[in-house]
Amino acid sequence: MWGPNSYAWVLLQLATAQAGIILVSVNPAYQAMELEYALKKVGCKALAFPKQFKTQQYYNILKHICPELEKAPPGFLRSQRLPDLTTVISVDTPMPGTLLLDDVVAAGSKEQNMAELRHAKLFLSCHDPVNIQFTSGTTGSPKGATLSHYNIVNNANIIGERMKLHLKTPEESRVILPTPLYHCLGSVGGTMVSMMHGVTLILSSPIFDGKKALEAVSKERGSFLYGTPTMFVDILNQPDFSSYDISTMRGGVIAGSPAPPEVIRAIINKLNAKELVVAYGTTENSPVTFMSFPEDTEEQKSQSVGRIMPHTEAQIVNMELGTMAELNTPGELWIRGYCVMLGYWGEPQKTEEVIGQDKWYRTGDIATMDEQGFCKIVGRSKDMIIRGGENIYPTELEDFLHTHPQVQEVQVVGVKDDRMGEEVCACILLKSGEKSTPEEIKAFCKGKIAHFKIPRYIVFVTTYPLTISGKVQKFKLREQMERHLNL
Repeated sequence: MWGPNSYAWVLLQLATAQAGIILVSVNPAYQAMELEYALKKVGCKALAFPKQFKTQQYYNILKHICPELEKAPPGFLRSQRLPDLTTVISVDTPMPGTLLLDDVVAAGSKEQNMAELRHAKLFLSCHDPVNIQFTSGTTGSPKGATLSHYNIVNNANIIGERMKLHLKTPEESRVILPTPLYHCLGSVGGTMVSMMHGVTLILSSPIFDGKKALEAVSKERGSFLYGTPTMFVDILNQPDFSSYDISTMRGGVIAGSPAPPEVIRAIINKLNAKELVVAYGTTENSPVTFMSFPEDTEEQKSQSVGRIMPHTEAQIVNMELGTMAELNTPGELWIRGYCVMLGYWGEPQKTEEVIGQDKWYRTGDIATMDEQGFCKIVGRSKDMIIRGGENIYPTELEDFLHTHPQVQEVQVVGVKDDRMGEEVCACILLKSGEKSTPEEIKAFCKGKIAHFKIPRYIVFVTTYPLTISGKVQKFKLREQMERHLNL
């Protein structure tokens, strides 16, 4: 499925699972080259998409890599560059070489097709792959994390239970989902949680739109709102925020990347979301492995990603010694349990790099854990800045700089330096109408954080390079800053 959030997306997600077909979630912003990479990587047999969304002309993009499409009989495509692809389904408009989704759905009720489905179901196992998700390219070329029914169904069930959705009335459990469905948070935390717990799922817009999310809360009486930190910042900063009726809001889920404490507090207080939970996970873990309880304190939510989920093991490993790290000491977070993916599609070598013989999955995230089991993510092992031998975790600095009254968002990266190896660069997005200077920001840091953590470079920016799921691509930001600073 290649396209923005829609009813058709959810329909295909559930239909493929019923029939034992593996759904490949393709980023709706992909251009021809990226699409070709994804389809070839996993040997896709069928592709479904809308004709277009905004400037993205899906049919035309596919024609670039598959010129045979226009002349092909629907369902019998023969393509030179995409030898596995035989079936192309348009979800909304009849086009040459494509089947129309409505016709595909209608054909499903024919007795011969029903019999085929009943037969296929006899051979399904809960351990079969059901979904391939390309892990967001914040680090190099995307890999196809392969998840089973068992992975996804159990994760969704446990997420809903921790949110206490099974104890809520229908009015109290109306979920507004602005996050993309092609991403694990949307398809598991959104669609599957709503299926497992019988809650209403409302897709607020085809792609994220802060205003539309607020409109959906107000018009549809939403009680839970999902989002990444970047999305919530955008929603909270809507100029007409106070004009929306958010009286039905109770909680929500924030996940996708580390959230600054200031943002968590603002969501709880400004959005009425007392039952907000912070979730942490990775696509490879279906996705959620740590989560707050709705009743945790505001302090616990703003300082951690909660506690381990049921039926899941975690350990924090001292990378130098290869032993379990002490409490409150950073190390790499490892996860084991039902939630670990089957592997990266067609890449046994890459799979072995992250899942050991002992079945522990190495997340690549640096974390600490306290006496009560609260986990705090301090950064990616690849993002860690090593300045003259000192380890600096960008997340810690970002959280600190967020407390500056004029700062809306901040991203910290390491840039190369001949003497120190790396220097700290803070890329700051100011609140609208605010002004500041690098000197003023450095003065704000003095005496509050260790001198070696004070950013050598402060750059004021208006945007960040994002993945389509709204995560900042730090490797791109680092390259931009090194060019900008002539390093």
